[in-house]
Amino acid sequence: MKALVLADRRPRIDLVQTIKDENIEIVISLGDFAREDLLPLAEVTHIPKIGVYGNHCSGNYMPEIGIMNLHSATWQFQGKTFAGLQGCVRYKSYPDAIMFTQEEAWQILENYPQVDIFITHCPPRGINDEDEISHQGFDALLDYIDRKPPKILLHGHTYPDENNLVRQHGSTRIEYVSGYRIIDL
Repeated sequence: MKALVLADRRPRIDLVQTIKDENIEIVISLGDFAREDLLPLAEVTHIPKIGVYGNHCSGNYMPEIGIMNLHSATWQFQGKTFAGLQGCVRYKSYPDAIMFTQEEAWQILENYPQVDIFITHCPPRGINDEDEISHQGFDALLDYIDRKPPKILLHGHTYPDENNLVRQHGSTRIEYVSGYRIIDL
C-alpha cells in the first residue's frame, strides 16, 4: 500500500498531481498544518485520507478536507488496521492546544487494541524525541508499542538527527516524517 504521509511543514509539492503521478493509495496526515496547507486534498476523493491533529493545529480542518480523524479510533483498509493519537506532551497552559499530560496519554492508550499501523503526531518516549518537554515523547506510547507492537508507527513533531534516527523498535518499524514522504506500508 503506497502512502503519501505528511507532517509538520507545508509540503512543497503539488499534492493532487503527486497522488496521481505516484499512484498513491492513501494519504496520511500526522498534523501541525494550517487548513490552507492541506486544502488541495479536498479535490482528492478517490482514495482515503486519514490523520491526527498536531499540537499546533486548530483541531477543526479535517472534515472540510475529507480527512478522517483517527485520534482514539481504529479503521481498516486493505486488510490492515490503523489507529491514531493526536497532539503532544503538554508543555504549556493553553486551553486550545492539542496536548496531553503524560498521565492523560496513559488513560487514552490504556485500552487501545493492537493494530497494524499506528499514526501519531508525537513519538514514543526515547524514540526520535528530545529531552526538552516540548519535543518529548509519550511514555504511554512507548509502553503501548512494547506491549502491543504495531507493524509500523508513523510520527512527526520532532527533529531527530538523521545519523541517530530510530527506524526500528522491537518488531515495530518506525517512520519519521517532516514535510512529506512516500512510504510503502
